[in-house]
Amino acid sequence: MAREPRVAPRHLGYAIVVSPLSDEDGGGYLAETPDLPGCIGDGDTPAAAIADAEQAIAEWIAEAKRLKRPIPTPASPGQHSGRWVQRVPRSLHGRLAAVAKREGVSLNTLVTAILAEGVGQRTEPSRRRQGKRD
Repeated sequence: MAREPRVAPRHLGYAIVVSPLSDEDGGGYLAETPDLPGCIGDGDTPAAAIADAEQAIAEWIAEAKRLKRPIPTPASPGQHSGRWVQRVPRSLHGRLAAVAKREGVSLNTLVTAILAEGVGQRTEPSRRRQGKRD
């Protein structure tokens, strides 16, 4: 599936980006909420993925409130295009391509997942610096 992701109607002000999943990834659709790190949904259809993401948004916000963590403000529509050009060393490009091939995903999907994980870790209060662990 080489179709581009599409942006679904906003939920609680948060954009939901829907992308088809490859057969290797189980098929169906992935719905991501870029403003809330790690907040995703999935489903057999775009509508099912969006509905799952809407539930995930509500749960993400409720959990952030429970943990007294900041809740990101939704980005304004059109504020970010979702595209940029990034130069990396050839060796890193090769290593990323090898991992993507091994995992059966596109290079773009792999890098997006790695970036989302990294941003999610950076936006959580650092317990390591405070010497605390759960």
